[in-house]
Amino acid sequence: MTGGDSARLRLIVSGRVQGVFFRAAARARARSFDLCGYARNLADGTVEIVAEGRREALRAMAEWARIGPPAAGVDDVREEWSESRQEFQDFTVA
Repeated sequence: MTGGDSARLRLIVSGRVQGVFFRAAARARARSFDLCGYARNLADGTVEIVAEGRREALRAMAEWARIGPPAAGVDDVREEWSESRQEFQDFTVA
């Protein structure tokens, strides 16, 4: 993950996204895209996904987050793009 093709993406996913295996599905999807980072529940009922990797893979992850796993009901996804910090070794559920 080097060069101008890598980036960091923070997603805040709102809707029916907690208690529906969203984080586990996000981990599986992120790993399939060779992304590193984490997914965690936030106190306000949203899910935060922070991922680093190739921009193309990050865009695909953002598109997946707009749908989520079958039991989810996504209302909105906020995206924040930034430079890769290369601080993750894997994608985890926090």
